Amino acid sequence: MVSTRRSLSSFQILIWSLLLESSNAFIPPTNHNRKISSIVTKATSNQDELNNNNKHFLTNRRSILRNVATTLPFLLQNSASAATLPTPGGKIKYGDESIMSPKEHGTTSFAVQENLRYNVSRKLADKICCYNRHFAELGGYFESKSFDDTMRKLTLENDGDPVTFYDSVTGKPLFVAPINRSVEDFINESKVHGWPSFRDEEVVWENVRILRNSGETVSVDGTHLGHNLPDKRGNRYCINLVSIAGNPKDDGASSSV
Repeated sequence: MVSTRRSLSSFQILIWSLLLESSNAFIPPTNHNRKISSIVTKATSNQDELNNNNKHFLTNRRSILRNVATTLPFLLQNSASAATLPTPGGKIKYGDESIMSPKEHGTTSFAVQENLRYNVSRKLADKICCYNRHFAELGGYFESKSFDDTMRKLTLENDGDPVTFYDSVTGKPLFVAPINRSVEDFINESKVHGWPSFRDEEVVWENVRILRNSGETVSVDGTHLGHNLPDKRGNRYCINLVSIAGNPKDDGASSSV
């Protein structure tokens, strides 16, 4: 009986071996170890990279936390300071005569501050602020105290920000000027009339009231400030410098006179 099996030639065996070696189905023993070594090396490299990334992340996270811890107190301090700044402007607020009723020191609970700004007369200030309803300091008095030079200096130092004026008795903010006009416009209008002159948007209405019948301008604590003398531009508050020469309760206020 003749066998039907055909034996492969040496050449055919060689061809089949080459084909199998080039495919993924066959890896010669000598290359197998190289393949495993390559896979292990790559895995180790990936793990090292992952560890380095984790270390970098933790370092950055600690750095961010340190920066937040350093910066946060200053942010909170600035926010608190901003919250205490006076807010001028708004609708005119009227008061009644009870604001100026007799108290421990004239119409106020105590005398004016000891060290008033602008080197104004404390005696005159106490008389005008606490024991007066109708009279005023002499016209032009504020010009003798270098008011205009001080205003220019302060607005320049504060990058054009307005200046805050404080109650000579309580130290509460009463006016913030100039607003919606230049410092020169504010000074010139004040010189024309003889007293510092403020407009509605420059009044801190939280602490200021106008007596409806007389136009007397007063603080909520009974300090006489001046009078509202409206003109064609609207309300104009003609104010005694001695009444707004106080020091703020918080001496940290920077843009004040």
